[in-house]
Amino acid sequence: MVIVTLMWSIAGVVSRQLESAARFEVTFWRSAFTALSLLVILPMWRSADRASGATLPVVAVQSILLRHWGILANSRTFWVSGVCWATMFTAFMLALTFTSVANVLVIMAAGPLFTALVARVFIGQRLPWRTWVAIVAAGLGIVYMYGSQMWAAFTDPDANASGLVLGSLASLCVPIAGAINWTVVQRSQQQGQSIDLVPSVLVGALLSAAATLPLALPFAATAADIAWLALLGLFQLAIPCALAVVCARALKAPEVSLLALLEVIFGIVWAWLWANETPGREVLLGGSVVIGALLINEVLAWRARSTPSPTVQPDASGATPH
Repeated sequence: MVIVTLMWSIAGVVSRQLESAARFEVTFWRSAFTALSLLVILPMWRSADRASGATLPVVAVQSILLRHWGILANSRTFWVSGVCWATMFTAFMLALTFTSVANVLVIMAAGPLFTALVARVFIGQRLPWRTWVAIVAAGLGIVYMYGSQMWAAFTDPDANASGLVLGSLASLCVPIAGAINWTVVQRSQQQGQSIDLVPSVLVGALLSAAATLPLALPFAATAADIAWLALLGLFQLAIPCALAVVCARALKAPEVSLLALLEVIFGIVWAWLWANETPGREVLLGGSVVIGALLINEVLAWRARSTPSPTVQPDASGATPH
């Protein structure tokens, strides 16, 4: 899981190495290479599962898609999950083109708390007091972080206030879509329907590539840009999202969430060291409050659980590829 967070965290610093790829073109190429990678990886993955004795549900019309890529063509929940992944993939890369890596990662780190709220509203999951405290604390940290930057941006004529606003809104789309995704999947599991998250990631990548292709034309990316984006598609999304599912079979959900917080730290450090994006005082202070609230909440949740989670993939507090 630590390796997974290291791979997830390279998106920001790699995006800063691009030479001429435009905003939507960046998103298109990363999503396209993610889809291509999963089209190759998933058949091998599912072949190994079948060899180990795993059983597959029978779908009459779409048996080939199900057998090789796990596509549940007749499942509404599966397609809702795919749309959520597409939203996360697209919003994440767009956010990185508007604002700093640190801003994007900190606001996305609050994803488990967004998920807790959505699950409380739509499927009635009760939230312990520690989670409510964490939600309030993280909210205050985000308000301070962005409020300070917004004030500085609007009072400084040379600052890019519009980029900060658009980047913040795009960043917010990622944890919100992630919260809807986890809640929908968890509800389907409670109703007896099994949703494998990796095939839905494939669908999300395909939808994201299809949606951004018209906006990405005409292509301006250099060969080096395409190589960097191919690296992101394979090593920042396709491989780590498959590994995360394996990790979630052995780790408890709070463990997954705790380790996933390393992505924020790694991502900010990489951008600091290799892209000269030094995080400001307000980002460090506000981000520390957000990460601290999440850390305390997950540690308390970990201690409260005496038995392993029966699920075989991340639940509402799990990590979210983006």
